[in-house]
Amino acid sequence: MKTKILLGAVATLCLSGSALAQSAGSFVVYGGGVQIQPQVESGDLTAPSLPGTKVDVKKASAFVGGITYYWTDNISIDLPIGGPFKHDVVGAGAIDGVGKLGTVKALPMTLLAQYRFGDANSSLRPFVGAGLTYGYFFKPRATAVLSGITGGTPSNPTTLSMKSRLGPTLEVGAGYNVTKEWSTSLSVTKTFIKTTGSLSTGQTIETTLDPVCVKFSIGYRF
Repeated sequence: MKTKILLGAVATLCLSGSALAQSAGSFVVYGGGVQIQPQVESGDLTAPSLPGTKVDVKKASAFVGGITYYWTDNISIDLPIGGPFKHDVVGAGAIDGVGKLGTVKALPMTLLAQYRFGDANSSLRPFVGAGLTYGYFFKPRATAVLSGITGGTPSNPTTLSMKSRLGPTLEVGAGYNVTKEWSTSLSVTKTFIKTTGSLSTGQTIETTLDPVCVKFSIGYRF
């Protein structure tokens, strides 16, 4: 009889403890890795240039962290925090195959509202999210290839810049509560964002980036 009472008490404690894993008022601090894959649709570089001169932006990976606050048992606010991603910019269209035209660093600043399915004591909790991302582009570096295409010289090389922009972000993912404190999460986001590239030669190019990001993280609840 005593054994049954003890087992029942342990089970009750376990259930009540897991109910705190993702409940209202909880903070989860997490860290992990992200890969950003731009889904590029490039316009043409303005004249003077070879018709059909386009660009592509390659994927990049980095370690990131973040904080998630559970406003209710089902609604959370997520703030990813991380360093910049370094992307290669390469030729496409009429100049496909010329190689790297430059590099640019991107610092995405995102705030997401998330809805988590299930209840606070569920081990597996799928979620969807929506929010805004400000794509801050900085430290662009052009290569000699870009100068050669656009008429730059060793003494006066072509330089480039990319305009920072704001865009909406959608998210889908799932979290798994390993213990009351520890959890893992896998999510995919898509941000709808465009930018304008400008060259010191006066030419510009409009580019849709619309990156897809895959993030895996490990979190600890406070």
